Amino acid sequence: MSLNLEQKKTLVDQLSGVFAGSQAAALAEYRGLTVAQMTTLRRQARESQIYVRVIKNNLARRAVQGSEYECLSDKFVGPLALAAGNDAVALAKLLTEFAKDNEDLRVTAAAMNGRLVTGAELDILAKLPAREQLLAMLLGTMQAPIRTFVQLLNEVPSKFVRTLAAVRDAKEKSANA
Repeated sequence: MSLNLEQKKTLVDQLSGVFAGSQAAALAEYRGLTVAQMTTLRRQARESQIYVRVIKNNLARRAVQGSEYECLSDKFVGPLALAAGNDAVALAKLLTEFAKDNEDLRVTAAAMNGRLVTGAELDILAKLPAREQLLAMLLGTMQAPIRTFVQLLNEVPSKFVRTLAAVRDAKEKSANA
């Protein structure tokens, strides 16, 4: 189905907005994947809040013009699926894990913060913990000193009460003896 000029302009504007709100973007060659496999990739991407779309290369080149993803413009060659998202780790995990199970998906280029990312860097990103897990680790680290301080403050009256109980028990024992 061919798009008319207005639809193409709308698609380029939409894609420009996706790039503007994304932290990372990747291009993957999907030649050889079945429709079911692409549907699985799209479903997993939706769950991870990653934008995945197959788009004509000329339209994609226009969409990245003037953005920090302009470094990808010469990488739009062949049938490519475009993936973009706010979480670079989730994007890297999605593509590398899906590529492990489906050899026909091959990441050809990725960009983050206006520069191209190598395959090795993408693998390193994929091995990082998820954003929620990193936030939980940070919160736990931030809470540790506060928790220790509260325990310390609680220990002073507790020790005083234990000392009074020991004195009381000692007086009762001496009174009974």
